[in-house]
Amino acid sequence: MDHAIIQSRQEYIQTMTNYPHLLAPLRIGTTTIPNRMVMGAMHTRLETLDRPLERLAAFYATRARGEIGLILTGGYSPVPEGVMDDGGLYLNAPEQLSDHRFITSRVAEAGGRIVLQILHAGRYARVAECVAPSAVKARINTHVPRALQTDEVWQTIKSFANTAMLAQEAGYHGIEIMGSEGYLINEFTAAITNHRDDEFGGSFEKRIRFPLEIVKAVRACISPDFMLIYRISSIDLMEGGMTAQEIAEFARQVEQAGADMLNTGVGWHESSVPTIAASVPRAAWAAAVRNIKQAVSIPVMASNRINTPEVAEALIAAGDADLVSMARPLLADPDFALKTRQGRADEINTCIACNQACLDHIFTERTATCLVNPVAGREIDFNQAVTNQARRFAVVGGGPAGLAFAINAVQRGHKVELFEAGDELGGQLTMARRVPGKSEFNELLRYFRVSMRRLGITVHLNTRASAEQLINGGFDEIVLATGVTPRTPEIIGVDHPKVLSYVDVLTGQAEVGECVAIIGAGGIGFDVAEFLVGQAEESLDTAAFYRAWGVDMGTEVPGGVIRVAAAHKPVRSVHMFQRKAESPGRNLGKSTGWILKAKLRKAGVVMTPAARYEAIDDQGLHYTVDGQAHVLDVDHIILCAGQQSNRELHEELQARGVKTHLIGGADVAAELDAVRAIDQATALAYSF
Repeated sequence: MDHAIIQSRQEYIQTMTNYPHLLAPLRIGTTTIPNRMVMGAMHTRLETLDRPLERLAAFYATRARGEIGLILTGGYSPVPEGVMDDGGLYLNAPEQLSDHRFITSRVAEAGGRIVLQILHAGRYARVAECVAPSAVKARINTHVPRALQTDEVWQTIKSFANTAMLAQEAGYHGIEIMGSEGYLINEFTAAITNHRDDEFGGSFEKRIRFPLEIVKAVRACISPDFMLIYRISSIDLMEGGMTAQEIAEFARQVEQAGADMLNTGVGWHESSVPTIAASVPRAAWAAAVRNIKQAVSIPVMASNRINTPEVAEALIAAGDADLVSMARPLLADPDFALKTRQGRADEINTCIACNQACLDHIFTERTATCLVNPVAGREIDFNQAVTNQARRFAVVGGGPAGLAFAINAVQRGHKVELFEAGDELGGQLTMARRVPGKSEFNELLRYFRVSMRRLGITVHLNTRASAEQLINGGFDEIVLATGVTPRTPEIIGVDHPKVLSYVDVLTGQAEVGECVAIIGAGGIGFDVAEFLVGQAEESLDTAAFYRAWGVDMGTEVPGGVIRVAAAHKPVRSVHMFQRKAESPGRNLGKSTGWILKAKLRKAGVVMTPAARYEAIDDQGLHYTVDGQAHVLDVDHIILCAGQQSNRELHEELQARGVKTHLIGGADVAAELDAVRAIDQATALAYSF
């Protein structure tokens, strides 16, 4: 899709008042779904919590009530050795059906349609007994897989058919066979992981036999009105992966084998190319989807980085796909489809592709939720009913914590007045959105501002609330979301004219020289470094993204990747320092930190751990490493050395015996943790 198609929300809404393609019904096999919006499969780990069935049922039923056209469950393995990790989900016996019927009945009661995804993790399974087409270890797994024997391959094919039959008995509307993202089936189709010499390895025809036999076996044992969806890898993004030409031919054969629809996956989990982070442009993979769409006559679903109705509508209108799969956007807002149909797209709580509370949680063995919507995955923990004991709240601070509290409290039936010392709402988000790859924060700011107006919340901008004003204001409760102030480290010469705060830099209040030192290599330090090297804004330019990461959409390029061209020449020389001896960036997000570190390495950023800061003067930054003294001649030194909670008002109110509630950075200043801030604010709002 051309970048011009993906216009800003404001521009697009000016040119259309509805979404005729997105809201049109679609027939898949013998089933008709009411719109083209699908909730994509995602791992949630909800099964690891207390009351897992209730949680899963409430999670899916909430999205069904939000009018999503079709729901795809998280992956269930057809055999125990194919689970994602110990204790993972699998379905292979009739005695398991009652649990699934509990889920499908709740979704049906909510007016929804749900499909079971069958996923064999292959060499990605984090279990000692994992298997694969060949004994080739994945770099993201500690276990070396055992190569399946030929008779075991045939038995695995039967296991997929068995799970499909069980899914039909359980009341699902269909199954999706997971054949992408580098899991077992994808491992068979790619030469890089398939070194077999039997009927399932070697030539292209033999490598695709495994998935084709699965589709045939499943089709033979389910009824004609039971949907069979195959998720195909539209681009492997792995050297040695399939070419676009091979993928198109494979798609044709999957259709002939009996699939009713093709869903598209992008990249393997171990690929060195980002696929769904905020630094990836919206609808970046449209060309790969189009390649499949043009090869088959059955419906084709687009996926990855589709987070607004405008982008989804444009994809379908352009003929690139028939419908769209959105996973994380349905974490962010379960009413995405409902709001789209009702013409309330500006009220959608948009997924900002941060991965902080969804994928990062999954990769660190926690349950998935959402930064912008902490209720996701925790539906049974929050009382959604309107309170019968309305209270009047004063909220001080218009950052993410204050805004989240205000919106949730008013939706619960309370009254709120919000006081903000600055001239706009958003707090630290107004700086974060300026960092390359973080423009999606504009969507969160839009959601907050639209919600505040819609709910009629009284906002006092340019108002630094005083203790007297709050005490005499007749409020039942006072919530302080006063945020943080940058911490100034104790370094000789820290008041030198060369020294700037990250706030000065990110707000554009200071001119920054050509050579800079950054003190502090936490999240803020990395953001400032990316801001300063002046790289092309890849997240808004698909061509620039392809060039930066070596993506080639040519039909004969194996895996769709080539050697990356020469690195972008940065506009500044940047040096990062930290006191800790550990590798800089160690605590960045599990699923996105590697992207940022890779970009800064390509930009020539020098990172120095275990640094002791001695002084700052006209010569620059004086520091020592392992007892060796150094002086770095720089134009500016930027302080990213942490923050301190802003509690002056809290302390004054406490001294006068007034109870307050501290949330966000005012409570805990470590990093700038929007996940914790919004979660804490939401939980507090629901507690009244």
